[in-house]
Parts: sequence; C-alpha cells; structure tokens
Amino acid sequence: MSSDDRLHRRLGRTGLIVSRLWLGTVNFGGRVDEPAAQRLLDHALERGVNVIDTANIYGWRVRKGWTEEVIGRWLGRRSRRDQVVLATKVGHPMSDAPNDGGLSARNIVASCEASLRRLRTDWIDLYQLHHVDRAVSWDEVWEAMEILVRQGKIRYVGSSNAAGWDLAAAQETATGRGLLGLASEQCLYNLVTRHPELEVLPAAGAYGIGVSVWSPLHGGLLGGVLRKQAEGTAVKSAQGRAAAALADHRDAIAEYERLCAEFGRSPAEVGLAWVLSRPGVTAAVIGPRTIAHVDDALRALETPLPEAQAARLETLFPPVGNGLPAPDAWIG
Repeated sequence: MSSDDRLHRRLGRTGLIVSRLWLGTVNFGGRVDEPAAQRLLDHALERGVNVIDTANIYGWRVRKGWTEEVIGRWLGRRSRRDQVVLATKVGHPMSDAPNDGGLSARNIVASCEASLRRLRTDWIDLYQLHHVDRAVSWDEVWEAMEILVRQGKIRYVGSSNAAGWDLAAAQETATGRGLLGLASEQCLYNLVTRHPELEVLPAAGAYGIGVSVWSPLHGGLLGGVLRKQAEGTAVKSAQGRAAAALADHRDAIAEYERLCAEFGRSPAEVGLAWVLSRPGVTAAVIGPRTIAHVDDALRALETPLPEAQAARLETLFPPVGNGLPAPDAWIG
C-alpha cells in the first residue's frame, strides 16, 4: 500500500478524495479559542488533512454558529477554500423558533444559506444530516437537497447517526428520484461501541456509502484515561460518555492501557489505529485541542496496527454477538 493510499481514500462510490483523518471542530469554543483553532486548522492542512468537519450548532459554548464563523475567517486567509473539503451539518435546533430545527425542506435550505454566510463560502462540499428526522419523509429531504445542488450551494449529501434501515430508505428514495443519494454516513464507532458492525457498516457497504467515524476514542475512554486520572490531567475523559462508560469497562481499560504500553504506543494511537483498520471505514474524525493531538493521530494513521495486536484487542473488546453482521450475529 502506498503512502497516498494510507492517507487518502475516495468517499464511498464518489470521485471525491478525502483524507483518512478529518479535523473535527466540536471543541472549538470553550475548549479551544479562536487563535488556537486557527493554528490547529493551519497545522492539519499542512500535514495533509483536507477535510474540515463542523456543524451549524458547534461553538454553542460561545454561541451556536460560532465555529462556522471561525472557520469562515480562516478560509478567507490566503485563499484556502480550494484546498479544503468542507463538511457541515444541519438538523439540531438553532433557536427556540418552531421551524429552526429538524429536516424540513424549509429548514434545510435556510440553514444551508446561513451556514454559507458564516463560512464565507459559495459552496459546501459535504452537507450532512446531523440526525435522522423521522417526522420528515425522505422525499422532502431530497427535494431540499435537489434545490441546493441545482443552485450550486452543496456538492454531496451525507448522513450522521443513522440506522442501517435509514441508509436503505434514504438510498432507495434517492434512486427513485434519479439522485446520487448519500455519499457518506458519520457514526459513533470504536473498540467499546461496536454496534455499527451489525447493520450500519454492511448497509453502507452495500450502497457504496463512505463511513466516517466520530468519537473513535469514545470521548477519551480509550485515550489513556486511567493514567490521566492518576496524574490529574484528565480533561475530556473525565466527563461525558467516557466517564459514564468507565465504570462498566474499568478492568478492560486497565488491561488495554497495559497492552498499549507493551506495544510501545500510546492508548490514543492504538485506539485510532484500530478504527482506521476496520473494513468499510473511510475516515476517523478527530477532535484535537492541541497540535500534539493532531500529530498523535497522524502517527496512528501512518503506522497501521499489526494483525497480531488487533487480535489481542479483540479479546478485550469483543464484537456484538459472534462478530457477523445482523441477523447472523445472533443466530449463527
């Protein structure tokens, strides 16, 4: 495999070339201020990360939309737009107004136009549905996306947090309308959370949908949480899903950190390398707070996990059922 193959992939069945690491921006605002965010964006782009992944609600610790504004100011510096695959999301409420959230055609179109203004760009490369809205038909969603594609405001459509049957419904409806449909799905997937293997990854593979993984370290649980707690340096891993899951997985996490030390690699590097090695995974979304975090993630990408080490991780964090896609996972 060439270095280029390790660093980049086509996004599903499309011709779009994306880096295997995407710079997630959920920490911008509150955890990462604007000067630090600009440095992270500079460094990631210089190191070959070409996808910037955000959402219209990001930056909510300051105000919703703040992160897109920061990215917009960064894109304007030295004409960076053509170097970047820009991805944002729609669906979460931006205010208390009744039509200012969800996936109605009205909100999709209006939210896209608002994101374009904040991002200071004419187009979004990948416009992602932040969550499935089952109160809205896929015909309505695709009607809105057709409008935006025709107007040149978006290039591709992606989903996030969808079930396997959501992907099937979306694609079948798009095919009936003569559309490309979904280019990607972004899902929670890591050593601790392996349910996408049952239906999401098989459905994405069957329809030629690329998969990007969010929270590949489960909010820091797989990033050396026990060591950081002992040192008093835990930040993200001391809260949220990592803290909630630690009680159930403490023994496995302790053995995981011991194994990583035996491998001579950091827990974060091992956890990310495992995700990137999984069949059907196009990319992992990282949420760095420092330039060192970006460099750590790149090491995981550039040094694949040996099969023998991956097999030892499987004994600690076994797949759901017998490791096969549904329904064979529970009847085989």
